[in-house]
Amino acid sequence: MLRVAWPLVLIQLLQVMYNVADTFWLGRLSSDAVGALSLAFPIVFLFISVGGGFTAAGAILVAQHTGASAASSGSSREAGKVAGTALGFVMLVAMVLGALGYLAVEPALALIPADEQTATDIVPLAAAYMRVFFLATPFLFGFFTFVSLMRGYGDTRAPLRVMVVSVAVNVVIDPVLIFGWGPVPAYGIEGAAWATLISRAIATVVGWYVLFGTPAGPSIRLGDLVPKPAIVKKVLRLGVPSALEQSGVALAFVVLTALVATFPPAIVAAYGLGNRLISLVFLPAMGLAQAVNTVVGQNLGAEKPDRARRAVRAALTVVTAVMLPVAALAAAFPTPIVQLFLPPGSAGAGETIGYASTYLRVASVMFVFTGIFEVSRGTFRGAGRTTTALALSLVAVWIVRVPVTYAAVFVYDFGTAGIWWAVVAGDVVGALVALAWLARGSWTSSVVDPPSAAPADD
Repeated sequence: MLRVAWPLVLIQLLQVMYNVADTFWLGRLSSDAVGALSLAFPIVFLFISVGGGFTAAGAILVAQHTGASAASSGSSREAGKVAGTALGFVMLVAMVLGALGYLAVEPALALIPADEQTATDIVPLAAAYMRVFFLATPFLFGFFTFVSLMRGYGDTRAPLRVMVVSVAVNVVIDPVLIFGWGPVPAYGIEGAAWATLISRAIATVVGWYVLFGTPAGPSIRLGDLVPKPAIVKKVLRLGVPSALEQSGVALAFVVLTALVATFPPAIVAAYGLGNRLISLVFLPAMGLAQAVNTVVGQNLGAEKPDRARRAVRAALTVVTAVMLPVAALAAAFPTPIVQLFLPPGSAGAGETIGYASTYLRVASVMFVFTGIFEVSRGTFRGAGRTTTALALSLVAVWIVRVPVTYAAVFVYDFGTAGIWWAVVAGDVVGALVALAWLARGSWTSSVVDPPSAAPADD
């Protein structure tokens, strides 16, 4: 499992590097620019999450068909057909979501009950960023689907190499497009979005070349891109719960951001900066969750549930061992960590650093629980129990985090402390419920039928 996991951890690290690079350079532009990312990200994430569920479904089906084929010494063509349909279907969804997102920028931001200063200083910057970002949606999904299909097949190194190229391009052109250089004008916050578009486009082109022009990954032919009704039905059956899970979480983040936006800009910026730092902390957990997804899927497809159980136990042990020292570090040194991304000399940085440091220290309490929560949901997804993963996510965000935030801030007047501790409560409760559900053991059967004979290659 670790052979599959370590490239996925690095892919997650590189994925977050897009956001870290934006935060790092925009933090040197102004704290308002960082605050704009705080407002923009949940809305962008809401649109992306709808299609993200279908990329997850593709990975699950490819993993289980790959495991079933390996167990019967059969052909991988069924995995290729599934992968092709998933890719074609997701790209259609991506184009629709990109167009809808672009048109919805102003109406979506208008729904956020922002503080007067936040509405004046931050909302216009968020709109400028989002308009460019939604143009990049097809490229985002083109690359996400490539990574998911290769992960389901068990090849995590090829996506890692492509990701390295993409992030390198983004890191180089980000400051150039934000601040300008030579003949290139300064685009400010829009420059960060343009850098994302360009680097993701390069990643998509290279990734698709790997899929169609090399022997790596599932055997996809151009004709496989035409959606097959039977396969689309499977993708929808697994993908709709995953899409609901991700969009449900994203919608909760939109609601939480709307609640936070009633505070002054420094708190809005601190909330966004804290969330980005926390996303860095969770990289090992996210990588292990994706590895468990693949390993569980392949082993259940091969009818080896005992190996799937052992992989889950190992992942839970590793994630706990990794997250404990990370939590201790964040609790002990929150301010120096925050200042790496928002220097004290930046405009309006003082208050933001103080709030973000407190948020990071409080959040360290949940790090181990969040790791367990991520690995547990990865297990259920790999087993094809996407409805279970959906239920766990809804418990964490809608039954706990959103109501606790509202009550703590607007009923009991705990101020910013209520925001920080509500985040912790959601993941702690989610992890405990997930462990109890895992212990039932009802997830250890495959969702695909093993081939009775080696299928003909068509």
